[in-house]
This record gives sequence, structure tokens and C-alpha cells, in this order.
Amino acid sequence: MKLLSIKLCNFRQFYGTTPEIFLASDGKNTTMIHGNNGSGKTTLLNAFTWVLYEKFTAAFIAPQLLINKRAIMQVDIGTSVNCWVEIHFEHEHKRYKVKRQCYACLDQDGKIQYSQNKLFMSIIDEDGRYYPTLQQPNDIISRILPESLHQYFFFDGEHIDHIFRSNDKSRIAEDTKELLGVKVLDRSIDHLKKVEKILEGELKIIGDINIKKKLKEKTKLEQEQNSLQEKQQNIIETIKSQDIEQQEISQRLINLSKNEEIKNLKIKLEKQESNLKNEIRDAKKQIKSRISSQGYLIFLSDVIPKFSKIITDLRQRGELPSGIKKQFVEQLLKSQTCICGQELIEGNIHYEKVKQWMDKAGIAAIEESAIRLESQVNEMENKVINFWDNIDEKQGKLEKSRVELSNVERELDDINQKFRHYPDIEIRQLQKSLDKIKQTIRELRLEQGGIQQQLSTVEKQIETLDKEVNKQKLKEEKQILAKRRIEAAREARKRLIEVRSRLEKQFRLSLEKRVQSIFSSISFTPYLPRLSQGYELNLIENTSGKAVNVAASTGENQILSLSFIGGIIDSVRNLSQKNTLMGPDSGTFPVVMDSPFGSLDEIYRRQVAKSIPKLANQLIILVTKTQWRGEVQEETNNYIGKEYVLVYYSPKPNCEKDTICLNGVDYPLVEQSPNEFEYTEIIEVHHLNPVVNDEVSNSG
Repeated sequence: MKLLSIKLCNFRQFYGTTPEIFLASDGKNTTMIHGNNGSGKTTLLNAFTWVLYEKFTAAFIAPQLLINKRAIMQVDIGTSVNCWVEIHFEHEHKRYKVKRQCYACLDQDGKIQYSQNKLFMSIIDEDGRYYPTLQQPNDIISRILPESLHQYFFFDGEHIDHIFRSNDKSRIAEDTKELLGVKVLDRSIDHLKKVEKILEGELKIIGDINIKKKLKEKTKLEQEQNSLQEKQQNIIETIKSQDIEQQEISQRLINLSKNEEIKNLKIKLEKQESNLKNEIRDAKKQIKSRISSQGYLIFLSDVIPKFSKIITDLRQRGELPSGIKKQFVEQLLKSQTCICGQELIEGNIHYEKVKQWMDKAGIAAIEESAIRLESQVNEMENKVINFWDNIDEKQGKLEKSRVELSNVERELDDINQKFRHYPDIEIRQLQKSLDKIKQTIRELRLEQGGIQQQLSTVEKQIETLDKEVNKQKLKEEKQILAKRRIEAAREARKRLIEVRSRLEKQFRLSLEKRVQSIFSSISFTPYLPRLSQGYELNLIENTSGKAVNVAASTGENQILSLSFIGGIIDSVRNLSQKNTLMGPDSGTFPVVMDSPFGSLDEIYRRQVAKSIPKLANQLIILVTKTQWRGEVQEETNNYIGKEYVLVYYSPKPNCEKDTICLNGVDYPLVEQSPNEFEYTEIIEVHHLNPVVNDEVSNSG
């Protein structure tokens, strides 16, 4: 899972809709978010856990109060206010948008009433279209990063040591098994045991259906189908008009730009983007077509040698002779004279020998068919090789196009960012309009995908009803099949138990070794982490030659926790590459940590700051000004790809303002609120861009 961005609306301190916070990854994998205590750092951490899992950290005060105070107080009693968090993330070349949303309103007694929150998920295709997922969002998220493990990747650094207190160690064991996949195996073994009992029962017969009721249901579904098709057509027309307007504004934006280099680069990149999307779309179609037409070939690998052996055996036994036609033998018997001159009188020995050839000559046609079939089978062997070569080639081109598209989109986004901060007001307004249109098109395509999914569901329901009406059929009891299934379930359970034992041992030893390595690189103590067979993590001291458990300090527990998380990420990544992991289907995980340096001394702060950007694939750190300064700033600066500041607006009269200096620029941390409400604003820390500076000087 790679987090791409997060956006909030009326969520705790954040009033209205915040700007989209884009998160760093790849080489500069760290996103740093600065804010004073109370400005919303813990809120941001919990925004991630709420939208993905509907969970909150222990330090999140009053989790039942999610709605922004200003937003709820500025509307009339009974009027609903929207509250949501939206996250974009990427996983296995697929982009997802996840949004959790609820509504709140004030009742007559001045109490806030909340609606049930809802979770929405869609997939973003390479062409920018939104499609609803076929599976439930919770199932998809759980498969990528299970809920029971989220506390190891989204955590409050000041309270992370609580994870390893004695009363939580049993939970650590269970959570680690979830990551490894052992819990999946446990559930599979238990399930197979239940299946054995179920299969021992008789298959129940389905009764007759009510045809009249089914016909009524079908009529209702057909009406719903017509309504959805009409909505779909209206959306298509709207998207067309929006596309035209988008092209016109984009052209005006290009014409107004005074920087020829940017103008030409934007035109070139947009053309490349369009071509790459077409290439990806065509490559997908070609792969699907190839698999659809020739995919059966891969199942013939075992059949072809068997066929060749059968033909060879028949020839060796002389059961496939050739060269003598049945008609020729019949003519000899009719003429009563053999080719050697002997008389062929019915009953004599010569007649009987020639007559025996009638049976052998009769299968000559089989020999000819066998030869033709052999030729076709041999050709199929070559087709199998060609099939895989073709698929590999097309998959390679598809992957190359995806990488190129990602790079082009990144460059285009950089250009658009320049236009958003362009000195010319008209250009900035045009870019703002262009962003708004793109957002409208994305929302329309999301709605279009949802309607298409509904249409598909309705069509399948109609098809099912047609089958039920036209063909009534009772299920028959299949006792023999049930017995085979019972035997298969028992054998599978036995094998899974063995796999579980081997996998658990391999992963536990690998994880312990990696945790020890990370802990030793950070801590100056002679202690080592030890992972028991029950996955309980303890700190031991071995200076006397005998391993003895030691009581870890708060700082050591925090380092132990970070080492454990780093070890999990590293071990899972290695096992994923070897295709031996049965847990979450990715070795890439983000880490979001709030105040990870608060309780550490200077030495540990430096060591942790130096280590964590290397341990995590993607890192989001929320820090105060005092936590950031000094050794943390020095060690993390080279890894920062994105940087933001949380500006807290205080309603307190004559509040003491505060600032933070980043890259030589002072950014506000605390400001006076213009009204009686407190709220937080998110601003991005911009690094100096030579191209933009040139444009400003040229325009001046």
C-alpha cells in the first residue's frame, strides 16, 4: 500500500474542505507535518485510521465528537453538516479512493446527533475513470493491511511503548500471526473441519418456485434498468461537454503562458499522456483477447506426452499398419487368385490367411488420421511456447507504459502546480477552473461507474429470473461426490497443519534476527530482543553468559516497538519477494507516526531519526517545533519529499503567536482567529523552484 494523498472536511479542528495533502514516496519517502500541540497532529493520524478502519488511537480525546464546532454552530437547528475523510492510495498498480462520511446536526436541546457513517471505495483506471469495487471495501482493505495490524503502522509515538506491556503481549502474538498468514491457516483448518461435518449430511432438494412472483420481480427490474440507462446517457453527454470545455480552457492557458519552454512541454506531455493511456488500453485488450482465444493451450502440457505415448504403443504392437487397402484384399478374394499365384478357394489355408488382412486393412484410415492428429499436436506444443512469449512481451510493454504514464503525470502535475502559483492572475484563475472541471469529470465518471455496476447487477438478476422461469430443476443428491469432498477436506487439513508449522518457524526466526539488528543499531545498551515461540517480545541481557529478562525503560520500550515494526516491514518485504508469504499480499507498507521523538533523549532521537526513513517504504511524521529542531532535522532533511505546516487559529484574546523557520522562510504555527472559533489551516512548505523564479523575473 502506498498512500498518495488525504483530504478532510469538517473533521475536528479542520473547518470546511482542506486542500489535498499529497504524500511523499519512493526516493524521498518522508512527509513531514509540523504543528504545535493541539493544532491537529493527532487528528490527522486518526483521520487515517478512521477512514480505513473506523478506529482511533488511545490518545484521541472524545472520539464521538468528530464534527467541526464552527461548522455545526453556524447552521440552523436540524440542518445536517457533512463530515468526511478521503484517502487516495496505490496497491499493485491499482489506484483506490476511499472515503468515510457521516452527517451531524444540532437537536432542539443543543446536542449533536450523528448519522451512521458510510464507507465508499472506487478504483481509478489509467484513463482517470472511477469504477466501484466489486468486493466490499472493508474486505479489500483487510486483505491489503488487516485491521488488527493497523496500530503498528499508524501510531502515537508517545504511547507506542504501551503495545509491549505485559497485558498486550498475547495480542501481539495474534497480530503477528495475522501478518504472517498463520491465522489464515488456522481459520482454514477450522473451516475444513466444519466442512467435513457439513458434507456428511444429505443435500437438500430445492422446492418449486413461484413463477408468478418471479415474473412480477422481472417487470420491476426492467423498469429499473430503463431508468438507469437514461441516467447513464445523461452523464455521458455531460462528460462530453465538460471535456470540450476542459480542452478550450487548457488551450487558453497554454496561449497565455509567456514561458515557451513550459508551454511546449505541457503540450508534449499531454500528448504523451493521451498516447500512453491508449497504449495501456490497447495492451489490456490484446492480452484479454489472446487469453480468451488461446488460453486453453496451457492445460495441454500433460495431455500431449500421453497422446504421443499411446500412438507409439499402438505402432509397436502393430495395431496401426499402413499400405494395404481393404478394397485390394476384397478383389483378391473375389478373383480367387492371390498375387503369388495360389488359388483362394473358401475354406483352404491360403484363403483364410488372405482374409485375415481384411481386419488389419480396415484400420488403415485410423493410421492416416493418427498421422494428421500427430502433426496438429506437435504444432500445439509450439503454440504454447509462442503463447507465453506473446503474453510476456505484452505484459512487459504494459508495465513500461504504466511507468512512463506515472512519470508523465508527475511532470504534468509539476507544471500545473507552477500555473497555480503563476504571477499572472488570469492564468491562476484558468488553472483553478481547469482543476474544478477535472474534479467534476472525476465525480461524474465515478457516478457513471456506479450506475454501470447497478446495471450489471440488474441484468444478471433479470437473466437469473429468466432461467428460473424457463427451466425448473431440482438439485439431486450426490453422495459419491460428497464422500470425495470429505476425503479431500481431510487431506487438505492435514497438509495445511504442516505448512503452518514450517511457515511459522521460518518467519519467527527471520523476524527475531531483523528486530535484534535494528534495536542494536539504535540502542547503546547490551540488551537484545527475544521473540518466543508464542510471538511474545522480551528484552534480555546476556553479559553474564545466561539470558535474563530485563525491565525496559520507557525509551527502550519505544525503541523496541519501532524495531519490531521495522522488522515486520523488512521480513514481510523479503518473504513477499520469495512468494512464501500467505498474509497481506504486499511487502510495501506506509508508517504514519505522531510525535515519535517526545520521550527520547538526544542520542536516541538522532538514532531513531536516522533509522526510520530507511526502515519504512513510506513515512509520514507529525512533529512539534521542539521535536523537529536539531538532530531530527539534520538526520531527516535528505529524505523529505513533502512538507506541511498546521496553522492553529486561536480564539483566545491576545494569543501569543508562534512561527517556525523552514528552508529559510518563516511559517505561522499559531495565529489569532478572526472569529470566536478555533480551527486549523493546512499550508504546504514550498521549496524554491528555479523555473518559477525565472518566470517571475521575466514577467516583472
